Amino acid sequence: MKTDRQLQEDVLEELEWEPAVDAAEIGVTVRDGIVTLSGTIATYAEKIAAETATKRVAGVRGVAEELEVRLPSVYRRTDADLARAVVNALEWNVAVPQQDVKVKVEDGWVTLDGEVSWGYQREAAATAVRELTGIRGVSNRIVVRPAVLPGEIRSKIAEALKRYAARDAAAIQVESSDGKVTLRGRVHSWLERDEVARAAWSAPGVSTVENLITVTP
Repeated sequence: MKTDRQLQEDVLEELEWEPAVDAAEIGVTVRDGIVTLSGTIATYAEKIAAETATKRVAGVRGVAEELEVRLPSVYRRTDADLARAVVNALEWNVAVPQQDVKVKVEDGWVTLDGEVSWGYQREAAATAVRELTGIRGVSNRIVVRPAVLPGEIRSKIAEALKRYAARDAAAIQVESSDGKVTLRGRVHSWLERDEVARAAWSAPGVSTVENLITVTP
């Protein structure tokens, strides 16, 4: 198992390797395998890229994100301009039922509301707007309408996990009630933990995923 010092060095190297991130502006501290990212960055897209890069590093048990998006003047847009850009991005994304998604923009922060039928539609809406110029943050409040029975949700998620050859499906427990899925168990990396949650979101009728899986490098 890596020491916190080794993990800090690996995360710093991965941030420097990631072309979408200005690693010089990001501070990294590690305690008991939990990585804290701090500093000021220029775009929300860079914030997401920094989090994703950190999760790729073996040994990371958790990520505490304290990055602040401080837009340079060249990136700033009015809320009205941003709202139009967000609506256009949703309309151009085939995975998003735009008639079911409502948009609010306040001080550069985008809030998405509404109801959709699938978890992937909810995620697609947030992904569609994350890299727009002028965005300071995104709150995804879109909910998924439950459409199937809890037993069906559990079985579909279990089948999806078994299709991943590198994952021990038996080590993951899936609980489902009223569209809410709770995941428990252990995996070997933070990225694998996210992939299990993504598999859960892909099941029909999943409205909420509570990921209680622990990372044991």
